[in-house]
Amino acid sequence: MAEGGFGESIHQDTRSRGGFNPTLTVLLVVVGVVLLFVIGNYALYIYAQKTLPGRKKKPVSKKKMKRERLKQGMAPVGD
Repeated sequence: MAEGGFGESIHQDTRSRGGFNPTLTVLLVVVGVVLLFVIGNYALYIYAQKTLPGRKKKPVSKKKMKRERLKQGMAPVGD
């Protein structure tokens, strides 16, 4: 068997070259993409808040309106 084995020779080559650490490079790329995604979503949210109209409220049903009037002590319409 060769001295050092296969795995050790690879690690020695990367250390001696002095290039970028591949793990660090991948980590930086992933963090950069995630950060870009979050910032983009925030920018779109702010843009939508400024430009889009507000949501319309759901219409209140007649049954609920009648119940509210009874709670307030008003006579129901038609009685």
